[in-house]
Amino acid sequence: MSLKPMEDYAADRASLDPIEIASRDEIGELQLERLKSTLTRTYENVPHYKAAFDTAGVHPSDVASLEDLAKVPFTVKEDLRQNYPFGMFAVPREQLTRIHASSGTTGKPTVVGYTQNDVDMWAECVARSMRASGARPGDMIHVAYGYGLFTGGLGAHYGAERLGCTVIPVSGGMTPRQVQLIVDFKPRVIMVTPSYLLNILDEMEAQGVRPEDTSLEIGIFGAEPWTNDMRTQIESRAHFHAVDIYGLSEVIGPGVANECIETKDGLHVWEDHFYPEVIDPETGEVLPDGEFGELVFTSLTKEAFPIIRYRTRDLTRLLPGTARSMRRMEKVTGRSDDMLIVRGVNVFPTQIEEQIVKINALSPHWQIERVKKGNMEGLCVHCEANPSNASEPERTAAAAVLEKVVKDFIGISVKALVHEPGGVARSEGKAQRVVDSR
Repeated sequence: MSLKPMEDYAADRASLDPIEIASRDEIGELQLERLKSTLTRTYENVPHYKAAFDTAGVHPSDVASLEDLAKVPFTVKEDLRQNYPFGMFAVPREQLTRIHASSGTTGKPTVVGYTQNDVDMWAECVARSMRASGARPGDMIHVAYGYGLFTGGLGAHYGAERLGCTVIPVSGGMTPRQVQLIVDFKPRVIMVTPSYLLNILDEMEAQGVRPEDTSLEIGIFGAEPWTNDMRTQIESRAHFHAVDIYGLSEVIGPGVANECIETKDGLHVWEDHFYPEVIDPETGEVLPDGEFGELVFTSLTKEAFPIIRYRTRDLTRLLPGTARSMRRMEKVTGRSDDMLIVRGVNVFPTQIEEQIVKINALSPHWQIERVKKGNMEGLCVHCEANPSNASEPERTAAAAVLEKVVKDFIGISVKALVHEPGGVARSEGKAQRVVDSR
């Protein structure tokens, strides 16, 4: 089965929210109105923000234009941890409908809360994202994001229901059962992390199920960076469209931005709810659209947990709208805090992925190990051979090719270990791409 033309999935413009195709002036007017309201309410109700504003010598009334937002101090993840668990909420705890939290693997978890209006707005944003991805009312949606405190599963679930779809709430794990339900229930759309989708495809092949014979036409992938090269490989192997959804729990969860399937040229930010900026990560200076830097978000409509100029650490740039009026953010393939500095060279894990997926003898399962030999730090890249290239001589040859292209294109020497199929640890959610053995 070949991929259907992307244009076949383009939404009827009459079905879009009017703001999706509004003029830039109309979008800007709405943003400024909502920004002023959010800043005032946040200043009056969140002690952290009042103190931060006062220390910076700025008041919400000083923001008379969207450009004036640059006067306002940033929010960073440590601010959320310092106010754990409920110190950043702008409403009494009793008004919360739901609480989510991060895993807290690197410290205290970041806790976020939602009023009923927040949950409704979130569902609308995810439904809008799914429609942009090509999903339609009545579709069967297989949700393999994790449920629970992680925002992915429930965010996708409520958005699919809001769009009018039938939800299969599988969550992550139990991979053989994932395949069984895809075969038996025949969903049209799957929502999952790209790394776990690869595991599902492996299980399909192990069961003798051909991906091209399944009912799946669209995959909506998020929760971790993935490259356009990975998209090409997924679409070639799975025989369905791979579309990017973006979000983070501190801002709302999934549904902050999404690609449009008819263009796949960047993720349209739902700017009526989330105001984006890109800054120089070193100086904090706001950069003009088109320049590469760190993504910053201010929420415009959240009640329980408004976020002001939150530094996401995601690296991207802002571009003009295409299929929608709202600006696009370029596909995020790295974070400033993911960057590895190896013998003076800056390396992002996705740069390694880009080289792996170009080598036909390798599968896209990989992990980077940080190692130390004597006083020198180095990287060991663990990856797998494709089943058809799994002999020891073929694996040795593929390792040599990978070491050469990493040296040629990234500028560092790595040790590549090509394992037999199944030799790299699998993930049932977000993949752990870097482990530290130093």
